[in-house]
Amino acid sequence: MTCTRCKGLMVVDDLVDLQESCLPMWMRGLRCVSCGNIVDPLIMRNRMMQRSGALRVLKTGLRLPAFVTSVKATA
Repeated sequence: MTCTRCKGLMVVDDLVDLQESCLPMWMRGLRCVSCGNIVDPLIMRNRMMQRSGALRVLKTGLRLPAFVTSVKATA
């Protein structure tokens, strides 16, 4: 995979989040060996939402169909 910033080589890296949680949280992501750009699953999800226009729908306050409000997402 190539970096979106510098077109450099992206390598798999194990990332740890020490600030956002009381326990260390490990995740696997990609890191550019040239510029240090990091892409993890959360960053990829947010970028996909921006590209799809989902944020515009949420900001405009459009009414969603009734069945959507009854579905609850669990993670």
